[in-house]
Amino acid sequence: MPGGTYTLVLERDTSGPITVGALGEITFPAGWYAYTGSALGSGGFGRIDRHRAVAAGDNDTRHWHIDYLLGDAATTVDRVVTTEADIECAVAKRIDGPTAAGFEGIDAFGCSDCDCRSHLIHHEQREKLVGAVTDAHEAAREGTAAATE
Repeated sequence: MPGGTYTLVLERDTSGPITVGALGEITFPAGWYAYTGSALGSGGFGRIDRHRAVAAGDNDTRHWHIDYLLGDAATTVDRVVTTEADIECAVAKRIDGPTAAGFEGIDAFGCSDCDCRSHLIHHEQREKLVGAVTDAHEAAREGTAAATE
């Protein structure tokens, strides 16, 4: 199965606190979230199936920060955007960029192995978040292609 970078677009229908492993208790407002991760191992994008199983309540294992958010009943997976390239941090940084009005990163979420501020971004409007995710994947993919030419 191919692998690369993925972004889960999530909806939270209510606000509330969730204890997220070593990060402790975080209050997540209702709205839309984009979580960017990588699926570069032998299972490739099969990792997305695992995330969907956690969100559906079919898997109670909490290994990554995202598992705690997905395991909360108020969170659902709306869509997944994938790119067959190792551009995880480039995508996360583009979604959480300094000119991204209304986009709020959840500090230290999903980025314990890199220097990003966050790999989980919140926005109140679905359309703006989905557009930012799509644009971030395209720009990061183009940046990677240009760097290899």
